[in-house]
Amino acid sequence: MKILARLAIVAALALAPTLAPMSARADLKALEEAAKKEGELTWYVAHYTSEGAEELGRAFNKTYGIKVNVVRTTAQVAYQRLLQDMKNNQTICDVFSSTDLGHYARLKAEGKFDKYIPENAPKIDAAFRNFDPDGYYHPTAAGLVVLSYNSAKVKAEDAPKKWTDLLDIKWKGKVSTGHPAFSGYVGTWVLSMRKLYEWKYFDSLEKNKPQIGRSINDTVTALVAGERLVAAGADGSTLFSAARGNPLAVNYPTDGSVLIISPSSIVKGTKHPNAACLFMEFLYSIEASEINVKHFGMPLRPEVAGGPGTQPLSKIKVIRPTVEEVEKGIPQVIEQWRDTFGN
Repeated sequence: MKILARLAIVAALALAPTLAPMSARADLKALEEAAKKEGELTWYVAHYTSEGAEELGRAFNKTYGIKVNVVRTTAQVAYQRLLQDMKNNQTICDVFSSTDLGHYARLKAEGKFDKYIPENAPKIDAAFRNFDPDGYYHPTAAGLVVLSYNSAKVKAEDAPKKWTDLLDIKWKGKVSTGHPAFSGYVGTWVLSMRKLYEWKYFDSLEKNKPQIGRSINDTVTALVAGERLVAAGADGSTLFSAARGNPLAVNYPTDGSVLIISPSSIVKGTKHPNAACLFMEFLYSIEASEINVKHFGMPLRPEVAGGPGTQPLSKIKVIRPTVEEVEKGIPQVIEQWRDTFGN
């Protein structure tokens, strides 16, 4: 990939240490100028709510004058769309942002990503650094799958406190979930529950006849409408809706909130390589973290505090499958899910 920044960085490393900071700033300026000439980029994204993704795109456009074509879908839909593009020898997507780590392991192994290490990478929180030592994908969002509920219809003391509480017969017809075949968040949650409790957990959950949407964010709609009372939901979208005045609350499960670390990558053969690299830099900026917090996502930059009502990771018991477990396990649990729930 012909990226001005890459060439400039290589040159900068050869300079004396006293000149390196000035060279680094010049490198990013050269990248910005090259990106502006390209004028736009297309972003396949499953990380955020539609509102959050669109706001990030607008902020990037306002800063650099570069249009971001935001294509916000669930993780599996974004992945299938990208695969279809590749099958047709099309390079539509410039930056790919999924919530399913397995997508990155497979696409990296197939040589479908370009290597790029953002200059801002050392500035993000240490918990998210060096996710892929080879530099093909980088965490750009993080969130949790937690227990959520309609606080107008469920008292705090009665709300589920651990994942197995959703299996109580009192929640029959009152549980909402997303679908692992569409949502990376849901797929990772299902995989985590299988690891904790084996598949019998979902055999029991099926008896409570959960309402199954697609995106994990569909649980917010179900709870606000009162169609369901409790859910396996995303902390960010649930708290964002609560901040708008909707009767929603979350509990961090005592048996572990499921931590979702979501990367982004530059697609090999992109038509807008410099714009894609600059956008990766932007996703690691303080401004991007502030926008994420506005939508109750986790800030990647340590200078930015979390949103009101959120808990720092240091105070939460979290569980997270490995990249290898996700790559192998999510396709398996999708099939098991369909066998159990029939959809």
